[in-house]
Amino acid sequence: MNNDDSLRGFAFAGAAFAIWGMLPFYFKALDHVPTVEVIAHRVIWAVPFALVALILLGRTDDLRTAIRTPRMLGMALVTAALISINWGTYVWLIQSGQAMDAALGYYINPIFNVFLGATLLGEKLSARQWGAVGLAMAAVVVLTVDAGALPIGTLLIVFSWGSYAYFKRALPIGPNQGFALEALILLPFALVYMAWAQLQGTTFSAQAGALDWALLVGCGLVTAAPLMLYANGAKALRLSTIAIAGYSIPTMIFLISVFIFREPFDGARVIAFPMIWAAMALYILEILRKRRAGLQ
Repeated sequence: MNNDDSLRGFAFAGAAFAIWGMLPFYFKALDHVPTVEVIAHRVIWAVPFALVALILLGRTDDLRTAIRTPRMLGMALVTAALISINWGTYVWLIQSGQAMDAALGYYINPIFNVFLGATLLGEKLSARQWGAVGLAMAAVVVLTVDAGALPIGTLLIVFSWGSYAYFKRALPIGPNQGFALEALILLPFALVYMAWAQLQGTTFSAQAGALDWALLVGCGLVTAAPLMLYANGAKALRLSTIAIAGYSIPTMIFLISVFIFREPFDGARVIAFPMIWAAMALYILEILRKRRAGLQ
Protein backbone atom coordinates (compact mmCIF):
# COMPACT_ATOMS: atom_id res chain seq x y z
CA MET A 1 0.00 0.00 0.00
CA ASN A 2 1.37 3.41 -0.98
CA ASN A 3 1.68 6.11 1.66
CA ASP A 4 2.38 8.91 -0.79
CA ASP A 5 1.63 9.95 -4.37
CA SER A 6 4.32 10.42 -7.00
CA LEU A 7 4.42 12.35 -10.27
CA ARG A 8 5.25 9.10 -12.05
CA GLY A 9 2.11 7.51 -10.63
CA PHE A 10 -0.05 10.43 -11.76
CA ALA A 11 1.48 10.26 -15.25
CA PHE A 12 0.82 6.54 -15.72
CA ALA A 13 -2.64 6.52 -14.13
CA GLY A 14 -3.64 9.76 -15.86
CA ALA A 15 -2.72 8.32 -19.25
CA ALA A 16 -4.75 5.18 -18.51
CA PHE A 17 -7.80 7.17 -17.37
CA ALA A 18 -7.57 9.45 -20.43
CA ILE A 19 -7.56 6.46 -22.81
CA TRP A 20 -10.47 4.77 -21.01
CA GLY A 21 -12.43 8.02 -20.92
CA MET A 22 -11.99 8.60 -24.65
CA LEU A 23 -12.80 5.02 -25.75
CA PRO A 24 -16.41 5.92 -26.69
CA PHE A 25 -15.01 7.78 -29.71
CA TYR A 26 -13.02 4.71 -30.73
CA PHE A 27 -15.85 2.20 -30.56
CA LYS A 28 -18.36 4.64 -32.03
CA ALA A 29 -16.12 4.72 -35.10
CA LEU A 30 -16.69 0.95 -35.31
CA ASP A 31 -20.46 1.04 -34.84
CA HIS A 32 -20.96 -0.47 -38.32
CA VAL A 33 -19.05 -3.61 -37.25
CA PRO A 34 -20.95 -6.32 -35.30
CA THR A 35 -20.21 -6.09 -31.58
CA VAL A 36 -19.13 -9.74 -31.28
CA GLU A 37 -16.65 -9.28 -34.10
CA VAL A 38 -15.22 -6.15 -32.45
CA ILE A 39 -14.72 -8.13 -29.22
CA ALA A 40 -13.09 -10.99 -31.14
CA HIS A 41 -10.61 -8.56 -32.70
CA ARG A 42 -10.10 -6.93 -29.30
CA VAL A 43 -9.00 -10.29 -27.88
CA ILE A 44 -6.98 -11.46 -30.90
CA TRP A 45 -4.89 -8.29 -31.17
CA ALA A 46 -4.54 -7.81 -27.41
CA VAL A 47 -2.52 -11.04 -27.19
CA PRO A 48 0.58 -9.90 -29.15
CA PHE A 49 0.59 -6.50 -27.41
CA ALA A 50 0.36 -8.17 -23.99
CA LEU A 51 3.06 -10.75 -24.76
CA VAL A 52 5.47 -8.16 -26.15
CA ALA A 53 4.99 -6.09 -22.99
CA LEU A 54 5.76 -9.13 -20.80
CA ILE A 55 8.88 -9.91 -22.83
CA LEU A 56 10.10 -6.32 -22.42
CA LEU A 57 9.35 -6.46 -18.68
CA GLY A 58 10.99 -9.88 -18.32
CA ARG A 59 7.84 -11.40 -16.76
CA THR A 60 7.18 -14.33 -19.11
CA ASP A 61 8.23 -16.89 -16.47
CA ASP A 62 5.29 -15.84 -14.28
CA LEU A 63 2.93 -16.44 -17.19
CA ARG A 64 4.33 -19.89 -17.87
CA THR A 65 3.98 -20.78 -14.20
CA ALA A 66 0.36 -19.65 -14.17
CA ILE A 67 -0.47 -21.72 -17.26
CA ARG A 68 0.98 -24.82 -15.58
CA THR A 69 -0.88 -24.24 -12.28
CA PRO A 70 -4.45 -25.64 -12.44
CA ARG A 71 -5.79 -23.47 -9.60
CA MET A 72 -4.47 -20.24 -11.10
CA LEU A 73 -5.68 -21.26 -14.55
CA GLY A 74 -9.15 -22.00 -13.16
CA MET A 75 -9.34 -18.62 -11.44
CA ALA A 76 -8.17 -16.91 -14.63
CA LEU A 77 -10.96 -18.67 -16.55
CA VAL A 78 -13.47 -16.96 -14.26
CA THR A 79 -11.90 -13.51 -14.59
CA ALA A 80 -11.54 -13.94 -18.36
CA ALA A 81 -15.25 -14.77 -18.68
CA LEU A 82 -16.20 -11.73 -16.61
CA ILE A 83 -13.97 -9.29 -18.49
CA SER A 84 -15.32 -10.56 -21.82
CA ILE A 85 -18.87 -9.85 -20.63
CA ASN A 86 -17.77 -6.37 -19.56
CA TRP A 87 -16.06 -5.64 -22.88
CA GLY A 88 -19.02 -6.92 -24.87
CA THR A 89 -21.56 -4.91 -22.89
CA TYR A 90 -19.51 -1.73 -23.07
CA VAL A 91 -18.95 -1.91 -26.82
CA TRP A 92 -22.63 -2.75 -27.42
CA LEU A 93 -23.76 0.23 -25.35
CA ILE A 94 -21.46 2.62 -27.21
CA GLN A 95 -22.36 1.28 -30.63
CA SER A 96 -26.11 1.37 -29.92
CA GLY A 97 -26.18 4.98 -28.69
CA GLN A 98 -26.34 4.16 -24.97
CA ALA A 99 -23.01 5.55 -23.76
CA MET A 100 -24.81 7.29 -20.89
CA ASP A 101 -25.87 3.88 -19.52
CA ALA A 102 -22.22 2.80 -19.59
CA ALA A 103 -21.23 5.95 -17.67
CA LEU A 104 -23.93 5.21 -15.10
CA GLY A 105 -22.59 1.68 -14.66
CA TYR A 106 -19.06 2.88 -13.99
CA TYR A 107 -20.33 5.55 -11.58
CA ILE A 108 -22.12 2.85 -9.59
CA ASN A 109 -19.31 0.30 -9.74
CA PRO A 110 -17.13 1.55 -6.82
CA ILE A 111 -20.25 1.65 -4.63
CA PHE A 112 -21.11 -1.88 -5.74
CA ASN A 113 -17.60 -2.94 -4.71
CA VAL A 114 -18.26 -1.51 -1.24
CA PHE A 115 -21.48 -3.53 -1.12
CA LEU A 116 -19.61 -6.69 -2.17
CA GLY A 117 -17.09 -6.09 0.61
CA ALA A 118 -19.91 -5.96 3.15
CA THR A 119 -21.85 -8.97 1.89
CA LEU A 120 -19.03 -11.31 0.83
CA LEU A 121 -16.07 -10.25 2.96
CA GLY A 122 -17.90 -9.17 6.11
CA GLU A 123 -16.53 -5.63 5.99
CA LYS A 124 -18.34 -3.13 8.21
CA LEU A 125 -19.79 -0.16 6.35
CA SER A 126 -19.98 3.34 7.74
CA ALA A 127 -23.14 5.44 7.63
CA ARG A 128 -21.79 7.30 4.56
CA GLN A 129 -21.11 4.03 2.76
CA TRP A 130 -24.58 2.69 3.50
CA GLY A 131 -25.98 6.00 2.29
CA ALA A 132 -24.06 5.66 -0.98
CA VAL A 133 -25.30 2.09 -1.47
CA GLY A 134 -28.88 3.14 -0.73
CA LEU A 135 -28.79 6.06 -3.16
CA ALA A 136 -27.32 3.89 -5.93
CA MET A 137 -30.02 1.27 -5.45
CA ALA A 138 -32.72 3.95 -5.40
CA ALA A 139 -31.39 5.39 -8.67
CA VAL A 140 -31.66 1.96 -10.33
CA VAL A 141 -35.24 1.68 -9.04
CA VAL A 142 -36.10 5.11 -10.51
CA LEU A 143 -34.73 4.09 -13.93
CA THR A 144 -36.51 0.72 -13.77
CA VAL A 145 -39.88 2.21 -12.91
CA ASP A 146 -39.57 4.82 -15.64
CA ALA A 147 -38.53 2.35 -18.35
CA GLY A 148 -40.72 -0.52 -17.16
CA ALA A 149 -37.68 -2.81 -17.20
CA LEU A 150 -34.32 -3.16 -15.52
CA PRO A 151 -31.46 -1.13 -17.07
CA ILE A 152 -29.77 -4.32 -18.26
CA GLY A 153 -26.74 -2.69 -19.89
CA THR A 154 -25.92 -0.64 -16.81
CA LEU A 155 -26.35 -3.62 -14.48
CA LEU A 156 -24.18 -5.85 -16.67
CA ILE A 157 -21.42 -3.23 -16.53
CA VAL A 158 -21.74 -3.04 -12.73
CA PHE A 159 -21.87 -6.78 -12.03
CA SER A 160 -19.27 -7.86 -14.59
CA TRP A 161 -16.64 -5.26 -13.64
CA GLY A 162 -17.37 -5.45 -9.91
CA SER A 163 -17.21 -9.26 -9.90
CA TYR A 164 -14.07 -9.14 -12.05
CA ALA A 165 -12.38 -6.88 -9.51
CA TYR A 166 -13.51 -9.14 -6.66
CA PHE A 167 -12.18 -12.38 -8.20
CA LYS A 168 -9.07 -10.65 -9.54
CA ARG A 169 -8.05 -10.01 -5.92
CA ALA A 170 -7.64 -13.74 -5.43
CA LEU A 171 -5.57 -14.31 -8.59
CA PRO A 172 -1.96 -14.57 -7.33
CA ILE A 173 -0.26 -13.06 -10.35
CA GLY A 174 0.77 -9.56 -11.39
CA PRO A 175 -1.77 -7.45 -13.31
CA ASN A 176 0.22 -7.46 -16.56
CA GLN A 177 0.69 -11.23 -16.45
CA GLY A 178 -2.94 -11.69 -15.44
CA PHE A 179 -4.19 -9.70 -18.40
CA ALA A 180 -1.99 -11.67 -20.80
CA LEU A 181 -3.28 -14.94 -19.30
CA GLU A 182 -6.91 -13.82 -19.67
CA ALA A 183 -6.33 -12.78 -23.27
CA LEU A 184 -4.72 -16.14 -24.05
CA ILE A 185 -7.69 -17.96 -22.49
CA LEU A 186 -10.14 -15.96 -24.61
CA LEU A 187 -8.07 -16.29 -27.80
CA PRO A 188 -9.35 -19.75 -28.90
CA PHE A 189 -12.97 -18.58 -28.52
CA ALA A 190 -12.27 -15.46 -30.58
CA LEU A 191 -10.52 -17.47 -33.31
CA VAL A 192 -13.32 -20.08 -33.44
CA TYR A 193 -15.92 -17.33 -33.76
CA MET A 194 -14.01 -15.61 -36.57
CA ALA A 195 -13.55 -18.94 -38.40
CA TRP A 196 -17.28 -19.73 -38.04
CA ALA A 197 -18.31 -16.25 -39.21
CA GLN A 198 -15.95 -16.54 -42.16
CA LEU A 199 -17.57 -19.83 -43.17
CA GLN A 200 -21.00 -18.22 -42.85
CA GLY A 201 -19.85 -15.27 -44.93
CA THR A 202 -20.86 -12.81 -42.20
CA THR A 203 -17.52 -11.34 -41.20
CA PHE A 204 -17.19 -7.61 -41.72
CA SER A 205 -13.41 -8.04 -41.88
CA ALA A 206 -13.71 -9.71 -45.29
CA GLN A 207 -14.68 -6.41 -46.89
CA ALA A 208 -13.10 -3.99 -44.42
CA GLY A 209 -11.05 -1.11 -45.77
CA ALA A 210 -7.65 0.03 -44.55
CA LEU A 211 -9.05 2.41 -41.91
CA ASP A 212 -11.40 -0.22 -40.48
CA TRP A 213 -8.58 -2.75 -40.34
CA ALA A 214 -6.36 -0.23 -38.56
CA LEU A 215 -9.12 0.38 -36.00
CA LEU A 216 -9.76 -3.35 -35.51
CA VAL A 217 -6.06 -4.13 -35.01
CA GLY A 218 -5.80 -1.08 -32.76
CA CYS A 219 -8.44 -2.61 -30.48
CA GLY A 220 -5.63 -4.70 -29.02
CA LEU A 221 -3.56 -1.63 -28.22
CA VAL A 222 -6.39 0.40 -26.68
CA THR A 223 -7.27 -2.66 -24.57
CA ALA A 224 -3.81 -3.63 -23.37
CA ALA A 225 -2.12 -0.22 -23.02
CA PRO A 226 -4.42 1.42 -20.42
CA LEU A 227 -4.52 -1.71 -18.26
CA MET A 228 -0.74 -1.84 -18.12
CA LEU A 229 -0.41 1.92 -17.61
CA TYR A 230 -2.90 1.71 -14.76
CA ALA A 231 -1.07 -1.22 -13.16
CA ASN A 232 2.16 0.79 -13.07
CA GLY A 233 0.43 3.97 -11.91
CA ALA A 234 -1.35 2.23 -9.06
CA LYS A 235 2.01 1.20 -7.60
CA ALA A 236 3.02 4.84 -7.18
CA LEU A 237 -0.26 6.30 -5.89
CA ARG A 238 -2.29 5.97 -2.74
CA LEU A 239 -5.28 3.67 -2.90
CA SER A 240 -7.54 6.62 -2.04
CA THR A 241 -6.08 8.74 -4.85
CA ILE A 242 -6.73 6.00 -7.41
CA ALA A 243 -10.28 5.49 -6.11
CA ILE A 244 -11.20 9.18 -6.38
CA ALA A 245 -9.41 9.80 -9.68
CA GLY A 246 -11.16 6.79 -11.18
CA TYR A 247 -14.41 8.77 -11.28
CA SER A 248 -12.91 10.83 -14.09
CA ILE A 249 -13.62 7.93 -16.47
CA PRO A 250 -17.45 7.80 -16.21
CA THR A 251 -17.47 11.60 -16.08
CA MET A 252 -15.72 11.79 -19.45
CA ILE A 253 -18.06 9.13 -20.87
CA PHE A 254 -21.08 11.04 -19.55
CA LEU A 255 -19.92 14.35 -21.03
CA ILE A 256 -19.19 12.72 -24.38
CA SER A 257 -22.61 11.07 -24.42
CA VAL A 258 -24.43 14.35 -23.71
CA PHE A 259 -22.42 16.96 -25.61
CA ILE A 260 -20.89 14.96 -28.49
CA PHE A 261 -23.20 12.00 -29.10
CA ARG A 262 -26.27 14.09 -28.17
CA GLU A 263 -27.92 11.32 -26.18
CA PRO A 264 -31.07 12.52 -24.32
CA PHE A 265 -30.55 13.56 -20.70
CA ASP A 266 -34.14 13.81 -19.58
CA GLY A 267 -36.95 11.96 -17.79
CA ALA A 268 -35.78 9.58 -15.08
CA ARG A 269 -32.13 10.22 -15.89
CA VAL A 270 -32.44 13.78 -14.58
CA ILE A 271 -33.43 12.25 -11.24
CA ALA A 272 -31.20 9.17 -11.24
CA PHE A 273 -27.88 10.78 -12.16
CA PRO A 274 -27.97 13.41 -9.35
CA MET A 275 -28.73 10.55 -6.95
CA ILE A 276 -25.66 8.70 -8.22
CA TRP A 277 -23.54 11.85 -7.98
CA ALA A 278 -24.71 12.29 -4.36
CA ALA A 279 -23.75 8.66 -3.70
CA MET A 280 -20.36 9.36 -5.31
CA ALA A 281 -19.89 12.36 -3.00
CA LEU A 282 -20.61 10.20 0.06
CA TYR A 283 -18.18 7.58 -1.22
CA ILE A 284 -15.42 10.15 -1.73
CA LEU A 285 -16.05 11.78 1.66
CA GLU A 286 -15.60 8.40 3.33
CA ILE A 287 -12.37 7.81 1.44
CA LEU A 288 -11.05 11.20 2.55
CA ARG A 289 -12.06 10.46 6.16
CA LYS A 290 -10.12 7.19 6.08
CA ARG A 291 -7.19 8.94 4.43
CA ARG A 292 -7.03 11.51 7.23
CA ALA A 293 -7.14 8.62 9.67
CA GLY A 294 -4.17 7.06 7.88
CA LEU A 295 -6.11 4.03 6.60
CA GLN A 296 -5.68 4.63 2.86
